[in-house]
Amino acid sequence: MATAAAAGVVSAAPVRAQTPSRLQPFPLSAVTLGDGPLLDATRVNARRLAATDPDRLLHMFRVTAGLPSSAQPLGGWEAPVNELRGHFTGHFLSACAQMSAQGDGLARAKGSAIVRALADCQKANGAGYVSAFPPEFFDRLKRREKVWAPFYTLHKITAGLIDMHTLADDPDALAVARGLGDWTDRWSAELDDAQMQAVLDTEFGGMGEALWNLQALTGDERYGRAAVRFEKRKFLDPLAAQRDALTGLHANTHIPQVIAAARKAEITGDGRSRRIAEFFWDDVVANRTFVTGGTSSGEDWKLPVGQLSKELDAYTHECCCTHNMLKLTRHVMAWRGDARAGDYYERAFLNGVLGTHHPADGMMMYYVPMQWGYWKMFSDHDNGFWCCDGTGVESFSKLGDSVFFHDAQDLYVNLYANASADWRERGVTVTQSTTYPQTGDIAITVAPRIPTSMAVNLRIPAWAGERVTAHVNGEPWVWEAGVWGGRAGRWLTIDRVWRSGDVIRMSLPMHVRTEAMADDPKLAAVMYGPLVLAGGLGTQGLPPEAPYALPTPPRQAPEFRAEPVAAPALARSRPDWIASDKADPLKFRVATASGELVFRPFNQILHERYGVYWRFDA
Repeated sequence: MATAAAAGVVSAAPVRAQTPSRLQPFPLSAVTLGDGPLLDATRVNARRLAATDPDRLLHMFRVTAGLPSSAQPLGGWEAPVNELRGHFTGHFLSACAQMSAQGDGLARAKGSAIVRALADCQKANGAGYVSAFPPEFFDRLKRREKVWAPFYTLHKITAGLIDMHTLADDPDALAVARGLGDWTDRWSAELDDAQMQAVLDTEFGGMGEALWNLQALTGDERYGRAAVRFEKRKFLDPLAAQRDALTGLHANTHIPQVIAAARKAEITGDGRSRRIAEFFWDDVVANRTFVTGGTSSGEDWKLPVGQLSKELDAYTHECCCTHNMLKLTRHVMAWRGDARAGDYYERAFLNGVLGTHHPADGMMMYYVPMQWGYWKMFSDHDNGFWCCDGTGVESFSKLGDSVFFHDAQDLYVNLYANASADWRERGVTVTQSTTYPQTGDIAITVAPRIPTSMAVNLRIPAWAGERVTAHVNGEPWVWEAGVWGGRAGRWLTIDRVWRSGDVIRMSLPMHVRTEAMADDPKLAAVMYGPLVLAGGLGTQGLPPEAPYALPTPPRQAPEFRAEPVAAPALARSRPDWIASDKADPLKFRVATASGELVFRPFNQILHERYGVYWRFDA
């Protein structure tokens, strides 16, 4: 059989100096979270990681490799009969690696124990293969027989191993990841181009991204050639032509393919791949994203552009999609230095990530209902492990990610939170102290070891209006739209010689506003600063089990089929239609014909029905 390479179809761009990005995010190891909601959520997630038994995660890997295991099998999507088994182990490795980078020794020890066990399984399997299911799944994939996304799972495992190498400095992880990359290269090289493109109709996650990362780490171009085989042309070609052909596609199957294109652009300098990534990001953020920053309906982009209001239901905003859109946004932010990317990141981060785990136990949501009258549902500890459970433990292990960026000379503050960054190369520590987003008050202390000339750039969110003033040691610095926009759009640039103890104080003007659907101006969400406000609709009809759900799909088991309740229209035409609560700055009251509604941040809603979008009278 002629291979795709022999047929002249597949070629990888040669390795060159990596395309320079305008900005670089600070690594997790250089960012420390202070007291506040981000640190609280991180600690909840860390407790969940600590409570997870690695031997149970490894059970089916050992069984598949013919090695003994006495562990109790997991349920849900990790059950011995589930064809996606093993994927959560990859996510768990990534989460442990990210926590390790922040100094969590227990997470590092757990991750390294799993790496060693996977190395043993890989040796027993032979040929570099390691998974919780047998290679026969890939035979079915090649024959185009029904099988549930084996490369999706292999990507999660490979990515977790790469993270353990790069973030946790595990001595064995790269060798195991390379074994999987070698196996994938050989397997895919045996198919001709038509066969491989057919294989790509089955979800394969970010396999291309993992292979590009292996090339970047090893310098071995075989991995880049294999990554190109995972380029699904009927999806990527319209994007290269700057055309939205997303209608009907499964969202989370395709977002990781764009992340792979972004990595290809960075590693090889391929301009087409960068154009694909940028057009896709622009298109999805502008046209296919809900007010929370999430995308998808029933896991798909169901309707053509311009009909988003018709997609509201109980199965909107798959959480995996938000996780992956934020990964892509980090690339776009680095390339462009564009505060618009920061605005989206903030929106999706505060509303589409925070609030999607249970604050008591760290269990994760799958869908975030955008239709009024539904409620949040979370995974079950032993019988969950759905895809969004996996991306969830990753997301909540890197909440300090993308708070701060820098270029060769200057600092950029992208997110406002209690956090500090140690810029070792410049000898500068920057510390934020803030109650944001409860209020818009932000204090930033700059502490260089010696007096240092640089610019500190503060992102001015689009919702903040047209003029913002900050003060440095009492001296005013004014940002005004259209007059002085700083270095890249809505950045307030403070360029001076900094001395230890200099303090920037800024207050962003928080206010209530509505954001309407583009295709239905009377259907709108209520915002306060960066926060989506959700209106509580009570607990009528919710069973005691309502917060937790069985996987695939949630809400279809009889005990979870409580119907949504109707939501009243709101009278936006009245100037006093919403009033703040004097006792709680993040609580608001709205009078309706059927009684008063209480609105508060969506990320604080728990164990009740809610509404995000509302029908207004004008």
